Amino acid sequence: MNVIAAGLSDVGLQREHNEDSYCILTEFDLFVVADGMGGHKAGDVASKMATHAIASFFQATAGEDATWPFHFDTHLSVEENRLITGIKVANKQIFEASSRDRTVAGMGTTIVGALFSKDHTRVYVAHVGDSRCYRVRAGQITQLTRDHSLVNDYLLVMPDMTKEQRDELPKNVITRALGMQDSVVVDLVPEHAEIGDRYVLCSDGLSGMVTDEQICSVMTTHAPEDGARELVRLANANGGEDNVTVVVVAVEA
Repeated sequence: MNVIAAGLSDVGLQREHNEDSYCILTEFDLFVVADGMGGHKAGDVASKMATHAIASFFQATAGEDATWPFHFDTHLSVEENRLITGIKVANKQIFEASSRDRTVAGMGTTIVGALFSKDHTRVYVAHVGDSRCYRVRAGQITQLTRDHSLVNDYLLVMPDMTKEQRDELPKNVITRALGMQDSVVVDLVPEHAEIGDRYVLCSDGLSGMVTDEQICSVMTTHAPEDGARELVRLANANGGEDNVTVVVVAVEA
């Protein structure tokens, strides 16, 4: 199997600056989307730091004799450890930069990354915050990530909340992000990949403006590059209230 990918980032219709970043590292079959926050371009700094730090870590650890700055979890594969460690490195760099430089104090970013195994039969999805990864398979869409948001955290401890109670909670409040503390918990979802799968990594500027059904429809009718372009167009057509970033990965024969 082979993977092909395309990405696109757009400022949207109501923001002055684009604080999203993404990277496509085909040599490692690694794909990342980051959605920065912090105001006064600090979010832009944080998201770029995140994608750069992860890419740099993967490049620096390409050799077998490379040392890793965090504990290796023996219950996980090398790929899973590598992805989680790359994100933790990014978190540490952002936190330290925020602590040193008053102009970017408090900056942070969400992150979602997908790393494929060498034979492309497995994909590991790691995330912090509310940037998402969807899988489209056989005409069905599945959200693989769970938003680290105030609403979702309440639902974990109060699963029987009524719609009225959920509506009273503030929207778009995330409870986990890179750069907020000197350490971070990274959620990991391992998946079997199949020929024909489409994986969509995106910031909430897409998931908040385009329905799951629309994403599924675009993925089943478009190649990755055209699909990314069409999803950004739809987000802007629906209001473009935030920066919009998407990376589409296709698993082919």
